[in-house]
Amino acid sequence: MSNEFSAITGRRRPLLLVLSAPSGAGKTTLIRKWLDADPTLAFSVSCTTRPPRPGEQDGRDYFFLREQEFAERVRQGEFLEHAQVHGRRYGTLRQHVLDFLRSGRDVIMDIDVQGAAEIRRQAALSNADPLIRNGFVDIFIAPPSEEVLRARLDQRGTETPEAAALRLQNAMAEMAQWRRYRYCVVNDDLETAFQDLCAIRKAEKLRAAFGLAARERAE
Repeated sequence: MSNEFSAITGRRRPLLLVLSAPSGAGKTTLIRKWLDADPTLAFSVSCTTRPPRPGEQDGRDYFFLREQEFAERVRQGEFLEHAQVHGRRYGTLRQHVLDFLRSGRDVIMDIDVQGAAEIRRQAALSNADPLIRNGFVDIFIAPPSEEVLRARLDQRGTETPEAAALRLQNAMAEMAQWRRYRYCVVNDDLETAFQDLCAIRKAEKLRAAFGLAARERAE
């Protein structure tokens, strides 16, 4: 078999599926559904300096780091991206992601718009790791309307009025970034949004050319 046919029929590139959304868009629910439906998918566990919420486990939901340890890892250049969100620091360990990609697994990253912008910038660099550059796919999850977003945030009932107001303000600011993403999925119906995500993944696996969109959007 020629090299061209081997490339077509062989294993396709692993994908770095970067998902962002404002609070209340249902991103976490969609990601859990995706991971439950396909055990070949890997999930990139982020680091954070915020304390664990009830039921959260270190290494499963987040790597919970103290501020000093987080800062040291930043200094050592260990993060693929890091940002401050809602007064806490969040970041993704580069090696954690690359290990999954090198094993051939598609990786889901659950990060905010700041983190997605940083990875988008890195993927656009001419000297970027080929696994990052060629696998990068960014997806924005949006609620169907501002009214639905407000209602979903109000239903949580786990925050003070001040914290809830700040989260809504940040959510509206994040909504303004949706055009920076290759794909935008509106989560009006959970099953429809899930099928949209699966379709995006399949389409990306079938692409003949890649690594261009990130560079174009970063310019």
